[in-house]
Amino acid sequence: MDLAAPIEEVKGIGPKTADVLHKAGIFTLRDLVYHLPRDYEDFQQAQDIASLKPGKVTVKAKVESITTRRMRRNLALTEATLRDKTGAIKVIWFNQPYRAKQFDQDKEYYFSGTMALSYGHYQISNPSATLASDYDKALTAKIQPVYPARGSVKSQDFKKFMKTIENNIALIPDMIPNFEGRAEALFDVHFPETLEQARSGREYLATEELFSLLLAARLNREENQKLHTEPIKGDMEAFKAFIGTLPFKLTNAQRRATWEIIQDMAEDIPMNRLLQGDVGSGKTMVAALSAFMAANAGFQTALMAPTEVLATQHAESLAKLFGDKLSVALLTGSTKHKDELKKHIKNGDVDLVIGTHALITDDTEFSKLGLAIIDEQHRFGVMQRQKLLSKAHTMPHLLSMTATPIPRSLQLTIFGDLAVSILDELPAGRQPITTKIVSPNSTKQMWGAIEKELEAKHQVYYICKKIDDKGVSELSSVKKEVQKITHQFENYNVAYLHGKMKPAEKDEIMTLFANGEIDILVSTTVVEVGVNVPNATVMVIADADQYGLSQLHQLRGRVGRGSDASYCYLINSNSDAPTRRLREIERSQDGFYLAEVDLKLRGPGELYGSLQHGALDLRIATITDTKLVHKADMLVKDFRKKNYDMVEYKELSDSVRKYQRLTTLN
Repeated sequence: MDLAAPIEEVKGIGPKTADVLHKAGIFTLRDLVYHLPRDYEDFQQAQDIASLKPGKVTVKAKVESITTRRMRRNLALTEATLRDKTGAIKVIWFNQPYRAKQFDQDKEYYFSGTMALSYGHYQISNPSATLASDYDKALTAKIQPVYPARGSVKSQDFKKFMKTIENNIALIPDMIPNFEGRAEALFDVHFPETLEQARSGREYLATEELFSLLLAARLNREENQKLHTEPIKGDMEAFKAFIGTLPFKLTNAQRRATWEIIQDMAEDIPMNRLLQGDVGSGKTMVAALSAFMAANAGFQTALMAPTEVLATQHAESLAKLFGDKLSVALLTGSTKHKDELKKHIKNGDVDLVIGTHALITDDTEFSKLGLAIIDEQHRFGVMQRQKLLSKAHTMPHLLSMTATPIPRSLQLTIFGDLAVSILDELPAGRQPITTKIVSPNSTKQMWGAIEKELEAKHQVYYICKKIDDKGVSELSSVKKEVQKITHQFENYNVAYLHGKMKPAEKDEIMTLFANGEIDILVSTTVVEVGVNVPNATVMVIADADQYGLSQLHQLRGRVGRGSDASYCYLINSNSDAPTRRLREIERSQDGFYLAEVDLKLRGPGELYGSLQHGALDLRIATITDTKLVHKADMLVKDFRKKNYDMVEYKELSDSVRKYQRLTTLN
């Protein structure tokens, strides 16, 4: 079976379907066979209605009655009553009006969904429905895969595609030397006879995926150690004297991280270090000290930030910090007299250049770039980073910074080839943030507390999951909440912000908020990484249970940056008991602890998939499964020990390459 063949070769996939699949990233047969089921329906476990308990359930029943009605915001609500010989139960589908015409009341169906208590009675929400006679035949498996839908291509469509190529799966060759069983694993995942068989097949594929990731990290490390650059060795006495002039005391973590960076830069192998620190831990100060040492040794530093507002704030604060000891310049898209500034940069008149993507335009040249710093590195793509590094005549030292605490288990794998410095202390004077979970039916006290903060001339963030009310979700939206809040706080200046606004508009709003001209900013999570606003003391997160712990912690970190007490209100999306995520963030402000908990609760794919565009795309593996990580690591060591030629394993090479681009310098 040629896994590189286009999906158009599969029976049933015409041009329109292929176009939908292409948009979902499915181009080849390999992409298709690795589009794995997200769940399974076990019709062998079907229960009588009378014996159902809350949770995931499967019943075999007839549809006694069914109706569809339109709710507010054009939401279609389809309700049905199912009945078997033991009783009846209500089911409900949201925005699936076609269900009303789907069923023959004389026939039985398998319904699989989640049963829960709602408004005083039990119901099954959004169940799948399958005609029982199709699966009650003796030769038909009763373990049915449920595939993630992709646009108009539904789970049933993927089942048909897999059935078409079922006989070809046995022809798929192993990808990893001395690790047999790939074809069998794929078959077991798509056509299991038992749930244990599906689990075992998935475990093989997860190990295979971890192998590619760990091999990439190992190859990166080997390649980076071959590179050479100019060592940066500044005057340590001048460096210590500068630290002595700082208006604050460095934390022990800042001192340790700075020393690690200075030692790295003194080597002729280019530094490739990740500086990770919790929100407000002082990463910018460590970057500034690194830039001072580079300038002291005669080298320039480029610091690239994701937004113009953040770059401007960095430039203003560091220019003030350095005074006449270092020349600092700001280079962004809106910088005036750019041509003149670029001449000074090219001539070496500027020690530290802080900017946005303007730093990597073709006409931006440096005299002697020795240190490249990337702030919030997950906001930049691989090619953007490479273009910044190419501005140096020889490979510069690289310092990447992130405010996303990365659990140790992930550091050892995803960033296994990187040196990592951790800032796990907060500077003196930072106030703890009081965090409270709020029921949507009990917000009166919260609004009163916000009123008091506004009267004290403080500012407020209000975070929404959505921009507007399009679709069927009941979640809060920016456009709806800004109207409500404007009415409630009519004496205050309320503004909104979201990702679909033009960059100039977003920068203008954030600048106004940073300058104190906006009292309440209603926004999506675009403020997760943003400017420092010490006067903002309140963070409200609507539908907080819909976010992961790390993101909630990042958002909370937007406040508590001044000397005043700060507050974070987590509004639940319903009146149910708070989730474990909310309880954890209510009781802890330790970002690294929360990251570990979040990793266990949600897995790494969702948490860290955006650390670097196209980098960590784990679709199967769970890094917290230490046994599989160890197994994959042993396979990698055996692979390198036996010196296999990667050229002979094209598919493996392609799989490794997508991970290898994450941190390799060249």
